[in-house]
Amino acid sequence: MTAQTARPVEPTPAPKATTSPRRSSRKPSNVGTYLILGVLFLIVLFPVYYGLVGSFMGERDTNSFPPALWPKNGLHPENYSNALDIIPLGNQYLTSVLQTLGITLGQMVTSALAAYAFVFLNLRWRAFWFGVFLSTMMIPFESIIIPNYLLISQWGLKDTIAGLTLPFLATGFGTFLLRQSFLSFPMELRDAARVDGAGHFRFLFSILLPLSRPSLAALGIWSALSAWNMYFWPLLATEDPKHQTIQIGISQLQSSDSDSPGMVLAGVMLALFPTLLLVIFGQRFIVRGLTAGAVK
Repeated sequence: MTAQTARPVEPTPAPKATTSPRRSSRKPSNVGTYLILGVLFLIVLFPVYYGLVGSFMGERDTNSFPPALWPKNGLHPENYSNALDIIPLGNQYLTSVLQTLGITLGQMVTSALAAYAFVFLNLRWRAFWFGVFLSTMMIPFESIIIPNYLLISQWGLKDTIAGLTLPFLATGFGTFLLRQSFLSFPMELRDAARVDGAGHFRFLFSILLPLSRPSLAALGIWSALSAWNMYFWPLLATEDPKHQTIQIGISQLQSSDSDSPGMVLAGVMLALFPTLLLVIFGQRFIVRGLTAGAVK
């Protein structure tokens, strides 16, 4: 009996000897990975840090060599008030917000309708038309900006929100993203909704889109960031400074008579703050939305 009870105890030291080298070999690799990630994080974060700190610097600090990484000669919060005095920041902020909302909502609606048609409707040559639709992503906007500008001018839509948003109400990327998300839903779901008497629009807005919230959020964040940072088209479509966007206002700060690096950085931080919050609080939706249709 003693020999039988002692046998199961003998193999217990063997797994400890085999697992301990693995654990010890993993620790240095984890430390190296965290060090590399930490260095990359600091590199990515440094422009934001310097923009925030530089917005409170005076000309002695911003023009010093080597560049100052902290306001050594005192804080200068008047950089923000000076920026507000030079450009009509309130009107430009409102224009940027309305432009961003219009483009974002337009792209979400048109992308959802087009993606639904490419997935759930029996279209003839559906794959061919989808390829033609995606081919619009390869056309640079600079090649069609002159026709768009002439059309907006003929319709009298310069210095208006409609003129800023009309050329961007549809996007091939949004249609592709939502189509990949819709493909993950079984066709039996559409058939069950049809048996219950649900039409196309009821099924789309009551069932399909609520189940595709990650992809919709990812598309909305991507569209909002693209619309907020737009520069070339608002520069052509607007002439009155009150109807221009905040991105054009920053360039006006740089070309003004009272140009100072601290004041320009103050304007940059005012324009960066909404997009920074959007990325911080919406990054998880971006990752979930982009990977929603990856696995079927």
